[in-house]
Amino acid sequence: MNQHFDAIIVGGGMVGSALAAALGQGGYSVALVESGSEPGAIEDDAFDLRVSSLNLAAQRLLESVGAWAHIPAERRCIFRHIHAWDIHGHGETHFDAEALGLDDFGSFVENRVIRRALWRCLASLPGVEPICRTRPLALITGSERVLVELDNGRMLSGSLVVGADGARSEIRELAGIDVDALDYGQRALIINVVTQRPQQDVSWQRFTPEGPQAMLPLPGPHASLVWYGEPKATRDREALSDEALRQAIEREFPARLGGLKEVTGRASFPIRRQHARHYTAPRLALVGDAAHVIHPLAGQGLNLGLQDVTALADLLTAAHTPQHGDLGAPGPLRRYAWQRRPQTLAMIAATEVFHRVFTGNAMLRSAGAAGLAVAERLGPAKQFMMRRALGLQ
Repeated sequence: MNQHFDAIIVGGGMVGSALAAALGQGGYSVALVESGSEPGAIEDDAFDLRVSSLNLAAQRLLESVGAWAHIPAERRCIFRHIHAWDIHGHGETHFDAEALGLDDFGSFVENRVIRRALWRCLASLPGVEPICRTRPLALITGSERVLVELDNGRMLSGSLVVGADGARSEIRELAGIDVDALDYGQRALIINVVTQRPQQDVSWQRFTPEGPQAMLPLPGPHASLVWYGEPKATRDREALSDEALRQAIEREFPARLGGLKEVTGRASFPIRRQHARHYTAPRLALVGDAAHVIHPLAGQGLNLGLQDVTALADLLTAAHTPQHGDLGAPGPLRRYAWQRRPQTLAMIAATEVFHRVFTGNAMLRSAGAAGLAVAERLGPAKQFMMRRALGLQ
């Protein structure tokens, strides 16, 4: 016999587990299908290379499902200032949380810490069943329910299936939803370092013709650096010894970084953009990277995914109760797509402009620098832009 759930969520990463927690707290029955293992306890002090910027809207979601309390203070770094400027110093803009009447802009937290905190919440929700080490083989959609066949032989029945399984979403493929994709011809090198400076609360980014250089503060004298560049140059840097890479960073990065004590880790990945042509299908919705992958220069990837979670959960719970209603009914799913697609397209367009302008020819780069200078002088426009980035607009 098939076990029936209100929702079947495929993908137990940060976005999928956040949606499972939100629906589970509402009293809905949820199957959370995860190809990997349940996250274990974090027993080492070393910072992971995968770090996300959580804006205020994302933090509020994590607080509402109880996950924020499971993120130790020593594993998150609050930031209150953001600086951006071009390599020639012709344009610069600065965002200050206090100017917006805020205590801070958000926090940088390791992905594994966020995911672990969310799964700790799931453990207290009897209506949520995690199903690990398995993946979907087939998707069968009917008028009243959807069936998901798993490779462990189990068949799940649900009112709604949600693809939260990342950029290579198997659920999206099974649903026959195509994507529009673009390879930027760049790689980003992520480098964890120990700085000579103490704890910082400033995140900055310098635009160069090869791509941005960014510093994301981590707790204590630690930081995550992001160095964009042409793929071969990036791979060559990645292959350097720790000491040679440390020297290269000090030589090529802005002086405001200060000295580095050591390099503690590095990895690189290609920069691509991807956008699903549809966010929904009958009895199906896509969230997070399954729906959209944007250029990471703005650090908004996870925030967009968690905004998907908030929108979808709010629309579903407003339309249905656990006792009455059908989570897969078309109305709320249409409203979800109408709400989220324009907002994501706006973010895609913004990051595309930044990338094209600051890696373009000299005239475009000069225009970009002038744009930063103008933005610095337009207080209301700066505040509007920042509130949008924080998920508050």
